[in-house]
Amino acid sequence: MPQQQPTRGIGRLLAVLALLTGLLSSVVYLAEQHLDKFYIFELDHLQDLAKRGIAQHGNNTKGVVQYIVSELNDKVPAHVNLEEEWVFNNAGGAMGAMYIIHASITEYLIVFGTAVGTEGHTGRHTADDYFHILSGTQLAYVPGEYKAEVYKQGSVHHLRRGDVKQYKMPEGCFALEYARGWIPPMLFFGFADGLSSTLDLPTLWKTTRITGREMIVNLLKGKI
Repeated sequence: MPQQQPTRGIGRLLAVLALLTGLLSSVVYLAEQHLDKFYIFELDHLQDLAKRGIAQHGNNTKGVVQYIVSELNDKVPAHVNLEEEWVFNNAGGAMGAMYIIHASITEYLIVFGTAVGTEGHTGRHTADDYFHILSGTQLAYVPGEYKAEVYKQGSVHHLRRGDVKQYKMPEGCFALEYARGWIPPMLFFGFADGLSSTLDLPTLWKTTRITGREMIVNLLKGKI
C-alpha cells in the first residue's frame, strides 16, 4: 500500500497542472477578445506623428525623436518614459540600440536603430509589430520572393503577428517601433542572444531593469 503514494502524488500534481493550464488558457482567451480595450496608442496617430516629426526635423533624427516623445507625453503623460535611456539590443543576430518609451503587458513603444547598419531575423512574435522608419531605409525578405520589401523614411513596415522575415538596415537607420499584443513572450527573443552569444550581462541587466520598471509602473497605474 505505501508504494501507491508516489503514484497518487504524481496524479494529483498532474491534475493540478491540468487545472491551472485550463484556467490560464481561459483567462488568456477572454483577454484576447478584449485586447483592443487595453491599448493607449493609436496606429493612425503614431504614423501621422512620425511623418510630422520628419517634416519638422528632416534628417535630424534626434529632433524627430524628441518631437515624437514630447507629443506622446502630452497625450498620455502617465505612460511615457522621458528618460532617454539608450541600451544595446542583440536579437535574432542583429545588433542596434533602443530607447524604451513605453512598456506594458500589451504594448511597447521604442526607438530602435543603428548608425552603422545591421541585419537579422525578425523573430516570430505574439504581437503585431509596426516599424515607422524615421531615418534611413529598412529592407525585408520573405521566402519565395525574389525582391526585397523596401521601407524608406516616413513609411511603415507592418510585421504581422506570427509572421517572420529577414530584415536589414543597410546603413544608418532608426525606427519608431510599436508592438501591440502579448509583450512578455517577446522578451525571450530579446534576451536569447545576450544569454547564448554576447554574454553582455551589464546590458542584459540594464534592459531587464528598464523594461521591468516600466511594466510594473504601468501596471500600478492600471495599464495592462
